[in-house]
Amino acid sequence: MPNVALDDKLREECGVLGVFGRGLDVVRLGYFGLFALQHRGQESAGLAVADGTSIYSHKGVGLVSEAFTEEHIALLSSHNPHLGVGHVRYSTAGASDLASSQPLVHYDENPGGLKLALAHNGNLVGVSELRQELVASGTHFATMSDTEVILKLLLRKQAGDLSRALVRTLATICGAYSLVLCTPEQLIGVRDPHGFRPLCLGRLGSGYILASESAAILALGGEVIRDILPGELVTIDDNGLHFHQYAEQQRSSCIFEYIYFARNDSTIDGLNVYNARVALGRRLAEEHPALADLVSSVPDSGTPAALGYAASADLPYGEGLVKNRYVGRTFIQPSQALRELKVLLKFTPNAALLQGKRVVIVDDSIVRGTTMELLVSALRQAGASEVHVRISCPPYTNPCFFGIDTPSCRELMANLRDTEGIRRLIGADSLGYLSLGGMLEVLSGGERQFCLGCFTGEYPLDVSRQEQDGRHTWTEEWGDVRG
Repeated sequence: MPNVALDDKLREECGVLGVFGRGLDVVRLGYFGLFALQHRGQESAGLAVADGTSIYSHKGVGLVSEAFTEEHIALLSSHNPHLGVGHVRYSTAGASDLASSQPLVHYDENPGGLKLALAHNGNLVGVSELRQELVASGTHFATMSDTEVILKLLLRKQAGDLSRALVRTLATICGAYSLVLCTPEQLIGVRDPHGFRPLCLGRLGSGYILASESAAILALGGEVIRDILPGELVTIDDNGLHFHQYAEQQRSSCIFEYIYFARNDSTIDGLNVYNARVALGRRLAEEHPALADLVSSVPDSGTPAALGYAASADLPYGEGLVKNRYVGRTFIQPSQALRELKVLLKFTPNAALLQGKRVVIVDDSIVRGTTMELLVSALRQAGASEVHVRISCPPYTNPCFFGIDTPSCRELMANLRDTEGIRRLIGADSLGYLSLGGMLEVLSGGERQFCLGCFTGEYPLDVSRQEQDGRHTWTEEWGDVRG
């Protein structure tokens, strides 16, 4: 049995942060900024800071609070840095260890040698071929991370201006990448031409912040300026901001940022995440009404959609499942029985509210279906007379190759069964998914366009057969068990 996450969710990618400003407490701002991005990665955290001459860094495994101590903060602060980059990581490519943690730092002590720290959110495609080419030409790698591939390519093209070398490097890679990198004197942010992953720019006093989400800028007391555009590079130094559109925009950003990944208080490409999720719930109620007494959610990610559903359906919202926020990561591999117990420790039914009620339970997605099956059963045992499950996105049927750690297709429930088959498996009285068209009507607008590969199997970039083979298809290993 695979080590199923407690709430059976897709795993966040990573979060990146950059701070520039003379007179700012760059280290503490970086530290607290990573806290604001903690939801995007919980396996490791790191900061690299610079003082105009050198780069100093610290990385650690675990949450930000586990990776850093007051001593680490004090040591980094003792160098009086005025810029730096940070990273929280969940590994989608490469091992989950300290060596693969970011930012990656290159430090050439030779006169005029390049000193650089790099942090990356996303996932490259075709990276195996790039790595093989580099190895064949004598390049040595310390990790299996695709971020190191970017770094090694950049080092090969570093002659002259760094921004120009970076543009030449970006011309050789393909996939999802929001990057922040720094030298001892400048901070650079990059978003790939498709804009798969978010990256935004803010102002703090006379300084600047780059962050994966606007919520991190606001949490630090900053003011959001705007999103970095797809295919755009921004350089920040003592002379201010310098923007360069290095590639044509081919917008296809990750729609799951709005459905699940991003914080409710973030705004991405002009659309507030909380408002988007409430609107998805409203549309879900229009498409899949239910004769019910109560609307509830699988907290926390399903709550805004449940509130929208309840408002549209003119039904009361109640906390039918109470979340224990202190049950989280574990390095213990539990038995299946203990794993199921942990799910119920994390989500406990509120029996006094549920007794005799027909309940609509709203969540943002079903991945493997294991958690929802347990929760439906627990709701019934707590006294719910009927349980109607509603999902605020279409069935998740295909793997992601652009920065989400998707289970193989043999674990994606909607790849194995149709809606009725899933309903029977989880034991619900009814099951309704938001339609693809309904979702797009809610989220589209302005210049926003999305990657829909996880729902349709059609990707905005060519995905090699080698990468596809890493995500076993149900037709190869399971046969057709739909229905």
